[in-house]
Order: sequence, then C-alpha cells, then structure tokens
Amino acid sequence: MDRKFFEKIFSEKRMEKYFNRYSDPRKAMLHYQCNIELAEAFYPSIATFEVALRNAVGRELAVLFGREDWYVLFTATPGLTDLNKYITQANKQIAGRKEYISSSKIIAELTLGFWVSLFNVEYERILWKSLRKVFPNMPKKDRQRKKVAPPLNRFRTFRNRIFHHEPISWNLERLRQIHAEILTVMMWINKDIPMWFATFDKFGNVCDSVEKRLR
Repeated sequence: MDRKFFEKIFSEKRMEKYFNRYSDPRKAMLHYQCNIELAEAFYPSIATFEVALRNAVGRELAVLFGREDWYVLFTATPGLTDLNKYITQANKQIAGRKEYISSSKIIAELTLGFWVSLFNVEYERILWKSLRKVFPNMPKKDRQRKKVAPPLNRFRTFRNRIFHHEPISWNLERLRQIHAEILTVMMWINKDIPMWFATFDKFGNVCDSVEKRLR
C-alpha cells in the first residue's frame, strides 16, 4: 500500500498533515496507523469515565429531585430550562428506534456534553451542592466546581476528537498526561475504579510502542 492508496481511502486532506511531517511516506503511513492504535487504546478509559460519571451524577440528581426521572422537572425549574434540549433529543432518538421510553433509557441516551454541561458556572447555584458529592475522594480543599469543570470539558473535547477520528498522536507526553488525569477523576468518583481498570488498561504499552516506532 502506498501514498495514493491512503489518500484515496482516507482523503488527501486528512493525510496531508502526516505526509507533510515526514520525508519518508512510509513513516507517514505508519504514523496514521499509530494514531488509530492510540485512539483504540484510549477507548476503555473514556468509556469507563463516561459511564461512571453519568451514573454518579444521575444518582445525586435523583436524590436532589426526589425521583428517578429527575430530568422531567427541568422544564419547571428556573435556571435549568435550557437543558431540556438534551432531554428532547434523547426522547427523539429512542422513539426513532421504536423502543420503549423509560427513565433508564433516557439517562443512558443523554450525551456526555449534557453531563459535563451540568458543571457549568450557570448551574452552580442550583446543582453544585448536590453534584460535589459525585467526587467523594477529591481533596476537600480542591472540591470546587471551578476545579472540576475544566478537566471534564477537556475529556469531552478529547473524546470527541477520538470519536471523529481526528489526529491525537502529535504529542505523546500530552496523551500520557490526559490518560493520568482521566484516572485521577475516576478515582475522585470511586477510589477502586483505577485499581480495577489497571488490570486491562493497555494504553501505557501502546503509547510506549508507538513512541519507539516513530523515532
């Protein structure tokens, strides 16, 4: 397989950054392959983080509003009404699949963008007192909305880059930092998650392998 194959399959525009970086086209094609491998290696941490965050936030909101379908109260709650667009979209997607709409399905359908947005400053007065309980293992002196929201938004942006097949592999040290940060936030949610996760996490080995091959 040569440069023309990669440009035909993945487009010239997508491959441009890789071929501009290396004088040897074979190295450029290797780098593209490595980018896919790194994205794959991140999937377990991103998936675990996303589900853990969603379930922990959902539990606290159920306590706050006193019902499992807490999201139905957003319409009548001043300051939260603009979040209804996420609920409406989740309902449409489930209905479009002709599935039974339940609170558990709505909660599972809500996007990471929704969960992360709950930590935005405009909802601090209404939600943060309850949502801070999502992170029982975060040091108390640091347990502030303004210190939680930035990493959550970084993970959301990074997750979207991976899911849209964008390049992530230009700075391997930065990838290691992101991976470590995801583990830290998961530990804030539940101290046992990182220990369990370490039993099958392959990111470190993949990243080391990529670094050697791209030297």
